[in-house]
Amino acid sequence: MITKDKMLAALRDSGVVAVIRTENPADLVAVCRALNAGGVKFVEITMTIPGALDIVHDAVGQLADTDVQIGVGTVLDGQTARAAILAGARYVVAPTFEADVVRVCKTYGIVVMPGALTPTEVVTAWKAGADVVKIFPGDMGGPEYLKALKEPLPQIELLPTKGVNFETAAAFIKAGAIAVGTGTALVTQAQMAARDYARITDNARRFTQIIREARGAK
Repeated sequence: MITKDKMLAALRDSGVVAVIRTENPADLVAVCRALNAGGVKFVEITMTIPGALDIVHDAVGQLADTDVQIGVGTVLDGQTARAAILAGARYVVAPTFEADVVRVCKTYGIVVMPGALTPTEVVTAWKAGADVVKIFPGDMGGPEYLKALKEPLPQIELLPTKGVNFETAAAFIKAGAIAVGTGTALVTQAQMAARDYARITDNARRFTQIIREARGAK
Protein backbone atom coordinates (compact mmCIF):
# COMPACT_ATOMS: atom_id res chain seq x y z
CA MET A 1 0.00 0.00 0.00
CA ILE A 2 1.38 3.41 -0.94
CA THR A 3 1.91 6.12 1.69
CA LYS A 4 -0.61 8.89 2.31
CA ASP A 5 1.74 11.47 0.78
CA LYS A 6 2.08 9.42 -2.39
CA MET A 7 -1.66 8.81 -2.45
CA LEU A 8 -2.37 12.54 -2.27
CA ALA A 9 0.24 13.23 -4.95
CA ALA A 10 -1.42 10.62 -7.18
CA LEU A 11 -4.82 12.19 -6.51
CA ARG A 12 -3.57 15.60 -7.57
CA ASP A 13 -1.88 14.13 -10.64
CA SER A 14 -5.00 12.24 -11.74
CA GLY A 15 -7.31 15.10 -10.80
CA VAL A 16 -10.56 13.15 -10.63
CA VAL A 17 -12.41 10.65 -8.45
CA ALA A 18 -14.96 8.59 -10.35
CA VAL A 19 -18.03 7.80 -8.25
CA ILE A 20 -19.44 4.48 -9.47
CA ARG A 21 -22.71 2.81 -8.49
CA THR A 22 -23.00 -0.88 -9.28
CA GLU A 23 -23.93 -4.03 -7.37
CA ASN A 24 -21.84 -6.27 -9.62
CA PRO A 25 -18.14 -6.77 -8.73
CA ALA A 26 -17.39 -7.86 -12.29
CA ASP A 27 -18.85 -4.61 -13.64
CA LEU A 28 -16.78 -2.60 -11.21
CA VAL A 29 -13.54 -4.31 -12.21
CA ALA A 30 -14.22 -3.86 -15.92
CA VAL A 31 -15.19 -0.21 -15.44
CA CYS A 32 -12.10 0.46 -13.33
CA ARG A 33 -9.88 -0.96 -16.04
CA ALA A 34 -11.64 1.12 -18.68
CA LEU A 35 -11.30 4.28 -16.60
CA ASN A 36 -7.66 3.55 -15.87
CA ALA A 37 -6.95 3.19 -19.58
CA GLY A 38 -8.17 6.78 -19.90
CA GLY A 39 -6.09 8.11 -17.02
CA VAL A 40 -8.59 7.94 -14.14
CA LYS A 41 -7.00 6.10 -11.21
CA PHE A 42 -9.34 6.90 -8.29
CA VAL A 43 -12.71 5.17 -8.04
CA GLU A 44 -15.20 5.55 -5.20
CA ILE A 45 -17.93 3.06 -4.29
CA THR A 46 -20.61 4.45 -1.99
CA MET A 47 -22.06 2.69 1.02
CA THR A 48 -25.53 3.33 -0.40
CA ILE A 49 -24.95 0.31 -2.67
CA PRO A 50 -26.11 -3.01 -1.17
CA GLY A 51 -23.12 -5.20 -0.35
CA ALA A 52 -20.70 -2.37 -1.07
CA LEU A 53 -17.88 -3.73 1.08
CA ASP A 54 -18.03 -7.19 -0.47
CA ILE A 55 -17.87 -5.57 -3.89
CA VAL A 56 -14.85 -3.52 -2.84
CA HIS A 57 -13.06 -6.53 -1.37
CA ASP A 58 -13.51 -8.54 -4.57
CA ALA A 59 -12.53 -5.68 -6.85
CA VAL A 60 -9.39 -4.72 -4.91
CA GLY A 61 -8.09 -8.26 -5.27
CA GLN A 62 -8.80 -8.41 -8.98
CA LEU A 63 -7.22 -5.00 -9.62
CA ALA A 64 -3.99 -5.70 -7.74
CA ASP A 65 -2.09 -5.61 -11.04
CA THR A 66 -3.13 -1.99 -11.69
CA ASP A 67 -2.59 1.41 -10.05
CA VAL A 68 -6.34 1.89 -9.54
CA GLN A 69 -7.12 3.16 -6.04
CA ILE A 70 -10.56 2.14 -4.79
CA GLY A 71 -12.17 4.10 -1.98
CA VAL A 72 -15.43 3.88 -0.09
CA GLY A 73 -17.83 6.83 0.11
CA THR A 74 -20.88 7.85 2.15
CA VAL A 75 -19.14 6.64 5.31
CA LEU A 76 -21.08 8.02 8.27
CA ASP A 77 -19.39 6.49 11.34
CA GLY A 78 -16.14 5.08 12.63
CA GLN A 79 -17.32 1.48 12.58
CA THR A 80 -18.12 1.68 8.89
CA ALA A 81 -14.80 3.41 8.21
CA ARG A 82 -12.93 0.54 9.85
CA ALA A 83 -14.96 -2.05 7.92
CA ALA A 84 -14.20 -0.23 4.67
CA ILE A 85 -10.48 -0.17 5.41
CA LEU A 86 -10.46 -3.87 6.28
CA ALA A 87 -12.29 -4.56 3.01
CA GLY A 88 -9.40 -2.95 1.17
CA ALA A 89 -10.44 0.69 0.72
CA ARG A 90 -7.46 2.90 -0.03
CA TYR A 91 -9.30 6.04 1.10
CA VAL A 92 -12.54 6.95 2.84
CA VAL A 93 -14.99 9.68 1.80
CA ALA A 94 -17.97 11.11 3.68
CA PRO A 95 -20.68 13.67 2.85
CA THR A 96 -20.27 15.24 6.31
CA PHE A 97 -17.65 15.56 9.02
CA GLU A 98 -17.72 12.89 11.72
CA ALA A 99 -14.80 12.94 14.15
CA ASP A 100 -14.83 9.14 14.58
CA VAL A 101 -14.42 8.59 10.85
CA VAL A 102 -11.35 10.82 10.75
CA ARG A 103 -9.94 9.24 13.92
CA VAL A 104 -10.23 5.69 12.58
CA CYS A 105 -8.64 6.61 9.26
CA LYS A 106 -5.76 8.35 11.01
CA THR A 107 -5.22 5.27 13.17
CA TYR A 108 -4.92 3.09 10.05
CA GLY A 109 -2.93 5.63 8.04
CA ILE A 110 -5.65 5.92 5.40
CA VAL A 111 -6.49 9.08 3.46
CA VAL A 112 -9.78 10.53 4.68
CA MET A 113 -11.98 13.08 2.90
CA PRO A 114 -14.90 14.24 5.06
CA GLY A 115 -17.53 16.53 3.61
CA ALA A 116 -18.16 20.17 4.45
CA LEU A 117 -19.66 23.28 2.92
CA THR A 118 -19.19 26.36 5.07
CA PRO A 119 -15.79 27.83 6.00
CA THR A 120 -16.33 26.82 9.64
CA GLU A 121 -17.11 23.23 8.64
CA VAL A 122 -14.07 23.10 6.35
CA VAL A 123 -11.69 24.32 9.04
CA THR A 124 -13.24 22.04 11.68
CA ALA A 125 -12.69 18.99 9.48
CA TRP A 126 -9.15 20.07 8.63
CA LYS A 127 -8.19 20.70 12.25
CA ALA A 128 -9.49 17.24 13.15
CA GLY A 129 -7.06 15.68 10.67
CA ALA A 130 -8.80 15.55 7.30
CA ASP A 131 -6.34 15.04 4.46
CA VAL A 132 -8.76 16.52 1.93
CA VAL A 133 -12.09 18.22 2.57
CA LYS A 134 -14.86 17.27 0.19
CA ILE A 135 -16.95 20.31 -0.74
CA PHE A 136 -20.48 18.95 -1.01
CA PRO A 137 -22.69 19.76 -2.75
CA GLY A 138 -20.22 21.34 -5.15
CA ASP A 139 -22.91 22.91 -7.29
CA MET A 140 -24.26 24.92 -4.36
CA GLY A 141 -21.78 27.72 -4.99
CA GLY A 142 -19.85 26.38 -7.95
CA PRO A 143 -16.24 27.18 -8.80
CA GLU A 144 -16.51 30.76 -7.56
CA TYR A 145 -17.45 29.56 -4.09
CA LEU A 146 -14.54 27.11 -4.00
CA LYS A 147 -12.20 29.91 -5.08
CA ALA A 148 -13.55 32.08 -2.27
CA LEU A 149 -12.84 29.29 0.24
CA LYS A 150 -9.29 28.80 -1.02
CA GLU A 151 -8.35 32.47 -0.72
CA PRO A 152 -8.17 32.49 3.12
CA LEU A 153 -7.54 28.72 3.37
CA PRO A 154 -4.85 27.91 0.78
CA GLN A 155 -3.37 25.21 3.02
CA ILE A 156 -6.52 23.07 2.95
CA GLU A 157 -6.97 20.66 0.05
CA LEU A 158 -10.52 20.80 -1.34
CA LEU A 159 -12.36 18.35 -3.59
CA PRO A 160 -15.75 19.44 -4.95
CA THR A 161 -18.34 16.76 -5.73
CA LYS A 162 -21.75 17.12 -7.43
CA GLY A 163 -22.23 19.47 -10.31
CA VAL A 164 -18.84 18.53 -11.77
CA ASN A 165 -18.91 17.62 -15.45
CA PHE A 166 -17.09 18.28 -18.72
CA GLU A 167 -18.28 21.89 -18.72
CA THR A 168 -17.40 22.77 -15.10
CA ALA A 169 -14.35 20.63 -14.26
CA ALA A 170 -11.77 23.09 -15.59
CA ALA A 171 -13.21 25.99 -13.58
CA PHE A 172 -13.10 23.95 -10.36
CA ILE A 173 -9.46 22.99 -10.98
CA LYS A 174 -8.51 26.60 -11.78
CA ALA A 175 -10.27 27.65 -8.56
CA GLY A 176 -7.80 25.53 -6.60
CA ALA A 177 -9.31 22.06 -6.23
CA ILE A 178 -6.84 19.22 -5.68
CA ALA A 179 -9.20 17.09 -7.77
CA VAL A 180 -12.90 16.79 -8.54
CA GLY A 181 -15.47 14.06 -7.92
CA THR A 182 -17.90 13.08 -10.65
CA GLY A 183 -20.15 10.21 -11.62
CA THR A 184 -22.27 10.09 -14.76
CA ALA A 185 -19.92 12.36 -16.69
CA LEU A 186 -17.58 9.36 -16.76
CA VAL A 187 -19.84 6.33 -16.40
CA THR A 188 -23.58 5.99 -16.92
CA GLN A 189 -25.75 3.05 -16.00
CA ALA A 190 -26.55 2.60 -19.68
CA GLN A 191 -22.86 2.38 -20.58
CA MET A 192 -22.27 -0.22 -17.88
CA ALA A 193 -25.31 -2.23 -18.96
CA ALA A 194 -24.12 -2.18 -22.57
CA ARG A 195 -20.53 -2.90 -21.50
CA ASP A 196 -19.49 0.07 -23.59
CA TYR A 197 -16.01 0.20 -22.09
CA ALA A 198 -14.54 2.00 -25.07
CA ARG A 199 -16.91 4.91 -24.43
CA ILE A 200 -15.98 4.93 -20.75
CA THR A 201 -12.28 5.06 -21.63
CA ASP A 202 -12.96 7.92 -24.06
CA ASN A 203 -14.86 9.79 -21.32
CA ALA A 204 -11.96 9.31 -18.91
CA ARG A 205 -9.41 10.42 -21.47
CA ARG A 206 -11.43 13.53 -22.31
CA PHE A 207 -11.95 14.39 -18.64
CA THR A 208 -8.29 14.02 -17.66
CA GLN A 209 -7.26 16.08 -20.69
CA ILE A 210 -9.55 18.88 -19.54
CA ILE A 211 -7.90 18.77 -16.11
CA ARG A 212 -4.38 18.81 -17.57
CA GLU A 213 -5.22 21.79 -19.73
CA ALA A 214 -6.78 23.60 -16.76
CA ARG A 215 -3.46 23.22 -14.95
CA GLY A 216 -1.54 24.52 -17.93
CA ALA A 217 -0.22 21.14 -19.04
CA LYS A 218 -0.65 19.61 -22.49
